[in-house]
Amino acid sequence: MTFSDLPPEVEELRERTRRFVRETVIGAEPAPGERLDPATRARLQAAAKEAGVFAPHVPKEYGGQGLAIEHWSPILQEAGYSPIGPSALNCMAPDEGNTHMLNLIGTEEQKERYLAPLAAGEIRSCFGMTEPHPGAGSDPALRTRAVRTDGGWILDGHKRFTSGAVGAGFCIVMARTPAVDGAPEGATMFLVDMANPGIRVGEPIHTVDRAIDGGHPHLYLDDCFVPDEAVLGEAGLGFRYAQVRLGPARLTHCMRWLGLARRSLDIALDRAGRRELFGGPLDSLGLAQNLIAESVIDIETSDAIITKTAALLHSDPKAGSAMSSIAKVHCSEAIHRVIDRAVQICGGDGVSDGLPLAQYLNEVRPFRIYDGSNETHRWAIARRASAGRKAEVRAGEPYRGDAVAGRDGGA
Repeated sequence: MTFSDLPPEVEELRERTRRFVRETVIGAEPAPGERLDPATRARLQAAAKEAGVFAPHVPKEYGGQGLAIEHWSPILQEAGYSPIGPSALNCMAPDEGNTHMLNLIGTEEQKERYLAPLAAGEIRSCFGMTEPHPGAGSDPALRTRAVRTDGGWILDGHKRFTSGAVGAGFCIVMARTPAVDGAPEGATMFLVDMANPGIRVGEPIHTVDRAIDGGHPHLYLDDCFVPDEAVLGEAGLGFRYAQVRLGPARLTHCMRWLGLARRSLDIALDRAGRRELFGGPLDSLGLAQNLIAESVIDIETSDAIITKTAALLHSDPKAGSAMSSIAKVHCSEAIHRVIDRAVQICGGDGVSDGLPLAQYLNEVRPFRIYDGSNETHRWAIARRASAGRKAEVRAGEPYRGDAVAGRDGGA
């Protein structure tokens, strides 16, 4: 990995992270298909703190490295070179996104109670938004309701695919709230302790990925009372705050998984350089060279769009959030292609558990669904493009869609 124009302190952190992941983390990886055990996670996090690479995205006052968002990518790519690297550095989903949002909109009391221990790796968290059918995860209907009561709110509802819920310390729950106390009707975010008797982790959902601690289970809220100070931000503005979280969270997924794509290409390059086929090394054959070249192209284009999106999220968060949809679609598909080509280059061993590539495929495949399906993002991208062009024409840009009568040639 090479990154140009990084400030010296960021480049130095990248180098430290690179060494830590390759020298300390990779040797602790579980076997393909198995989960990272809590004791190993705790040991790696302690080592990451000692190495000065822990929580790169977290402000320094909460024990992190205090990186600005436009410099997250080089570090998270180095972390993602191992599927457990982000957990070791405490920058894995959903904790990374929840940390970012709490830092932006949490009260000082909420930061002390939830952000500080989350940033330190003392607890984990989850985010309760997706709900059961007939709704779709990419179009949350929010049947979970919260009603006003004396001194707080009562929540009732059912969530599913609540990533990280098993063993979490708290959940950020999205619920539908009525217009009350001057707040509009809409969605509201609530900070709910998982020890609250009104919240219960339900049935697990067995998925192909293993990297996210705490799985993706159902979550039940039954007459769940939370006090007024549990409201995160303002009542009725939950969907607005969700975009504060989801734009960067989509992009950090891209960063982490791009690191794993780089690891996969390294495995394939090492293999192709030593395996002989038809009298010569595999990497001398045109078909293998095409697979390698296409993977390099996918990695470099993904890196470029991540860099552009991160800069936009810093300078213009609304534009950056829109661009994160483009980055999410491109990177989730490009990264999968890179790992799939690595499997192909490695042949039979590529689909065995002798190499980790098959599990890497399992890790990245859900990303085309998580954080909004790629089809939903394409729909939103197209709508924004169409609306933007219509606005330009209304503002005086020439309309260019009319055919010119009598012109020779085709359309």
